[in-house]
Amino acid sequence: MEARLEKPGRSQVPLRPQQLLRVREARLADLDAMARLLASLFKQESDFSPSAAKQRRALELILAQPSVGQLFVITRGETVLGMVSLLFTISTAEGGKVAWLEDLVVRPDQRGRGLGTRLLRAVVDWARRKGLARITLLTDADNAGARRLYVRHGFSVSAMQPLRLHLGRKPHVRPLTLTLE
Repeated sequence: MEARLEKPGRSQVPLRPQQLLRVREARLADLDAMARLLASLFKQESDFSPSAAKQRRALELILAQPSVGQLFVITRGETVLGMVSLLFTISTAEGGKVAWLEDLVVRPDQRGRGLGTRLLRAVVDWARRKGLARITLLTDADNAGARRLYVRHGFSVSAMQPLRLHLGRKPHVRPLTLTLE
């Protein structure tokens, strides 16, 4: 994956390596940082609760099976500042491989600095190079900042509405009202 670097400021002083931002494929050494990022994400989502063991297990499964998905991190030096995950499937509608953008999260103390944009651009470019036909994502309806980010990058609201069936546990869902004509 191509590194995305910060430009030097007005003084044109070259940046030291530890100051450079870079989006790269995640590796096992990033697991703890990614699990902490997911904990911060799931604290703000109404449908999920953080579970370090579950998040770590899922990240390990994705890293071990590249045909299932791909994880990316944005770093400054060796410090992970954010992450994004793509999970793959085959779409009968698209006639080929597509991705779910499962998680995009930036450390709370690093938000508002364009890191989410850098991550999103990098994974969209990566998906295009790999020949994926579509990226789908879900975001909380009340997360206006995330919705603006995705729309700015070409995502649009779908006429389809997600439904979930949680297997093996009692779901925390709102009742669905269907109107039959």
